[in-house]
Amino acid sequence: MSMSPDTLARLAAVIASRRTGDPDKSYVARLFSKGTDAILKKVGEEATEVVMAAKDGDRARIVAEVADLWFHTLVTLAAFELEPADVLAELERREGLSGLEEFAARRGQRREGDDT
Repeated sequence: MSMSPDTLARLAAVIASRRTGDPDKSYVARLFSKGTDAILKKVGEEATEVVMAAKDGDRARIVAEVADLWFHTLVTLAAFELEPADVLAELERREGLSGLEEFAARRGQRREGDDT
């Protein structure tokens, strides 16, 4: 079974539907009730767990931890009224660009933002 943009969109829809639910009955509702800082903390924790699993070379744990990271990243997107499609569009925009060229372009955009 492979993950597709549809899988991400379906999961995002579930997250959106549970956002205002009962925090005693829904993990998603509990995260949202704690606020953005709590959501972002979970993303940081999950990212660290991905790194630790990768350092150990534990393939099954890497997959499980990346799944947790992706889930919490989707919660983060919802917190900022964004969707997986927004990220996919950005990845599509970058498609075909050299990673080094894309990085340089982003760095240049940040410098321009500093000039204002």
